[in-house]
Amino acid sequence: MKLDRLFFAIALVAVTGVSLSQAQTRPAAQPTPPATAAAVNVPDAKVALIFSELFQDPKTGIAKFSVVVTNLNREFMPRQTEINQLQQKAQQLNDDIEKTRPVADPKTIAQKMDQLEQMKKDLQRKGEDAQAAFDKRKGEVFRPLQEEIGRALEAYAKSHSITVIIDGTQVPVVYAAESVDITRAFINDFNSKYPATAATPTP
Repeated sequence: MKLDRLFFAIALVAVTGVSLSQAQTRPAAQPTPPATAAAVNVPDAKVALIFSELFQDPKTGIAKFSVVVTNLNREFMPRQTEINQLQQKAQQLNDDIEKTRPVADPKTIAQKMDQLEQMKKDLQRKGEDAQAAFDKRKGEVFRPLQEEIGRALEAYAKSHSITVIIDGTQVPVVYAAESVDITRAFINDFNSKYPATAATPTP
């Protein structure tokens, strides 16, 4: 803003510095007509809103999500069972140590403490390994379904002349009329065209 004012001041000095005789002999400059703003074509847009978090609702969401989650949990059930059993053994050993500490041989208590510490390390390692494997597998089995939903959402938008879809789960929405929320309509449409009985591709 300061640069604009400085430029205007310099230009004004240059104009007033012209000799009077020049000003008298030259015809007065005609005012320049204001520039006409270029016409801008604003496209018609039909905006819709979805809340993708509702896709994973086990009762009212996309049915295929429940199938994928159930299969994933079943796949990792053996690891979960192993971890649960190790937790129970560690808890039992800890209870035994606390119960017998007052009367047991200190060497025996020390051995049990070492055993408990080793159990805790094994439990932590197995838990971390299982979580890492679960997260990796989750990405693998959910990716095809997410891509399928993306294609279906694009097709739904085109068939309903929707030009923009905003995901309210990802983007804060200050206000939206209830009529623009297509979440429930899309879920119903997807479930009818892609039933949960259809096997989800496994990578």
